[in-house]
Amino acid sequence: MLKDITLGQYFPGTSPIHRMDPRVKIIVTFTYIILLFLAKGIASYALMLVALCIVIAVSGIRVGVVLRSMKPLLFIIAFTAILNMFYTTGEVLWEFWFLKLTREGIENAIFLALRISMLITGTFVLLTYTTSPIMLTDGIESLLRPLQKIHLPVHELAMMMTIALRFIPTLIEETDKIMSAQKARGADFESGNLLERARALVPILVPLFVSAFRRADELAVAMECRCYRGGEHRTRMKELRMTGLDYVILGLTAALTAAMIVLRVLFA
Repeated sequence: MLKDITLGQYFPGTSPIHRMDPRVKIIVTFTYIILLFLAKGIASYALMLVALCIVIAVSGIRVGVVLRSMKPLLFIIAFTAILNMFYTTGEVLWEFWFLKLTREGIENAIFLALRISMLITGTFVLLTYTTSPIMLTDGIESLLRPLQKIHLPVHELAMMMTIALRFIPTLIEETDKIMSAQKARGADFESGNLLERARALVPILVPLFVSAFRRADELAVAMECRCYRGGEHRTRMKELRMTGLDYVILGLTAALTAAMIVLRVLFA
């Protein structure tokens, strides 16, 4: 299960999605998230799903990788959908004790599961899978630069966010190694009820925290040894410049936004 978590991983490539300006990726991602919450009706979700499939195809990310990234979240998606299915008022189709299955509940459950799945998949493909941590840091810092006028440490915030995202795969790998080592010593993480399994995971936390603090200290020492200084007057090896591709993507995003607004009005 831990190996299925791909949050924070970067897959190098030369696709148009990889070559996009990170600032454009961030803007498009936030626009995509907003449009998903504005979606209403089959036509709106179908349009967003088609757009997502096109992005995945153009990015060159294998469909198997995308599906594997959803595996750890299936329980949360299913649990949320079931709650909406039985606790939404409307035309009752089936009733047992305090449970009521309604037609509106089924529709809400389906649309909610689609929304969560597309939100996670779109965010992964547009940002973490196709953008290196350095480029993502530069993009966040560039977009937040106006906040420097109120003395907000923009560079430090962007760097912390990116490092935290980058270390997720490392900590997952470390957790897998610790669990394998404890299994070799006779530890059992799979038998018993849910409470017993959770209790069996407690011994993993101490070595995991020790490893996380050690890695953080090593990173801090490495940055100091290289005389790293962030913020003002810091130069970059690759300056961010928007190309014709970025303007085309922004135009397509604006067209998708207009289409979603029209569909929202029609289904209101």
